[in-house]
Amino acid sequence: MPRQRKKAAAASAGDSEIRLLAWLATCVAVLSVLYYYQRGDVMLYGDAVAHINIARRVFDSKTPGLLQLGTVWLPLPHLLMIPFVISKKMWQTGIGGSIPSLVAYVVGSVGMLRLVRGSLPRTSDKDPMPHVAGWTAAIIYAANPNLIYMQTTAMGESLYLAFFIWTVVFFSEFQRGDSRTLTKCGLCLLGATLTRYDGWFLAAAMAAVIVLQAFAQRRKSSKEGASGKAISVRARPGALMRFMLIAVAGPALWLAYNAIVYRNPLEFENGPYSAKAIERRSQNADHPGHPGTDNLVTASLYFVKSGEANMAANEWLQRAWVILALAGICGATFVGWSRKDAESAPQAAFAQAPASKKGVAWPLWFLFLPVPFYALSVAYAGVPIFVPAWWPFTMYNVRYGLQLLPGFAAGLALLVWLVVRTEKWPWRVRLLSLLAAFVFAGASYAWVWRSGPLCLREAEVNMRSRNHLEEQLAEWLGKLPPNATILMYLGDHVGALERAGIPLKHVINEGNHRVWKQPYDPEGLWERALADPRKYVDYVVAFENDPVWKAVHGDHLDDLVEIHVSGQAPVILYRAR
Repeated sequence: MPRQRKKAAAASAGDSEIRLLAWLATCVAVLSVLYYYQRGDVMLYGDAVAHINIARRVFDSKTPGLLQLGTVWLPLPHLLMIPFVISKKMWQTGIGGSIPSLVAYVVGSVGMLRLVRGSLPRTSDKDPMPHVAGWTAAIIYAANPNLIYMQTTAMGESLYLAFFIWTVVFFSEFQRGDSRTLTKCGLCLLGATLTRYDGWFLAAAMAAVIVLQAFAQRRKSSKEGASGKAISVRARPGALMRFMLIAVAGPALWLAYNAIVYRNPLEFENGPYSAKAIERRSQNADHPGHPGTDNLVTASLYFVKSGEANMAANEWLQRAWVILALAGICGATFVGWSRKDAESAPQAAFAQAPASKKGVAWPLWFLFLPVPFYALSVAYAGVPIFVPAWWPFTMYNVRYGLQLLPGFAAGLALLVWLVVRTEKWPWRVRLLSLLAAFVFAGASYAWVWRSGPLCLREAEVNMRSRNHLEEQLAEWLGKLPPNATILMYLGDHVGALERAGIPLKHVINEGNHRVWKQPYDPEGLWERALADPRKYVDYVVAFENDPVWKAVHGDHLDDLVEIHVSGQAPVILYRAR
């Protein structure tokens, strides 16, 4: 009974920490959404506008349905947005796309606390050191200025990070002997694989580790028999099979969807809207390509630099984050492998401690798995990442560096734990070390706030002319009759319709045809409208060199207005009938 009461008290204390952190993170999330919404920054990213409108057109389209989800972006973020963008107001303002990101931010913050707190050994139920480290990691994660901004938008970074963190949480708990968490790990992997392609790489890595462990454990058991001296990572064959099926379900479903609908299982990777195709179209004398193309080392350096830039604006602080994070995880991993707590408990006592107290830090290395994934993506998949400090001294996809935020937060927290737990050092030294960690993180973030979050500045710089064009076009579209029908290519400037509040079901666009008819569908609504716009629509919006412009150029339609914005293709609004 006393032991059960102690366990219940410890669980209650852990739950109270989770509730407190969730409440604090919710306050930060809501206040930041209100702040950036008031500034008009929620819909700066063109991709955020596209995500919201993909979710909207599933039910608001001349040809509604799940096929409106498209092929390049994975479907889960859009499916989660659908209930919130049914409201016209939440669709137009972009708040409908912010809600899933906001919730994911809170869930990810809680996950950081649980991940780091549970990964460290405890000498007793009252040992405060893992809790201190857990809170340190959670605060560093939740207070990051770039993440705070990104969770106010319809972008997928916050959502994927939540799935990523909780996947590692449950994997770590499985490694500590709780085989029940393996299925939960698989379900989080499923969410990650349906959110970003990073999740596919994560699923492959974790599945490989678990399979190798299963074979090694089976071989060891057959030779030596069961041993109680090590933390068991055994799972029943049924549980392993269930995990594998769940982990591969996301990629398998997406490949099958592309194969059935687009007649190409890799349409998202080599189709006309893929990163490779966009890179080929954008390359010219002024844009020769990324320096990391076909060069893994250079590609990885650009990605790591983007991660550093999301943590600090000062070059020396950026480098310090990498060094301190790696030192923390290396040190904690060594302590875990040594299976002893040399500073606070004899080895024998530690070896007899329950698995929940031993801690296993090595799974935290999965937090740095984005490095090889993005190195491969930049080098061979046409994914560009540019940082302002390196050639060509611009910003593009710098937000991808946020994928390293959990690793940086956990690494610094583990370093704090390694220092504070060392009882040979005076308590004043340990206290100063803890304070120094928070001062370091605070100084880094203060510098970021002073110069402005890099992810926000990226959107402001890259989308300024685009948003200006859409504002002008929306002003003219808003003057059209309420029930007018429009022919328009939505791939680049769907935000103009959103700003004007024009339902997508009033617009014939490139999504209104049978995509499985390759290379085009002559009977599709889109193709028929391009061939004879006067027969199908009242107005036509044509951007120079887009499919509509090519179809109607020279068709002698009545042009109402022509809009020119520097850096953007001219747009003409025609009257068709």
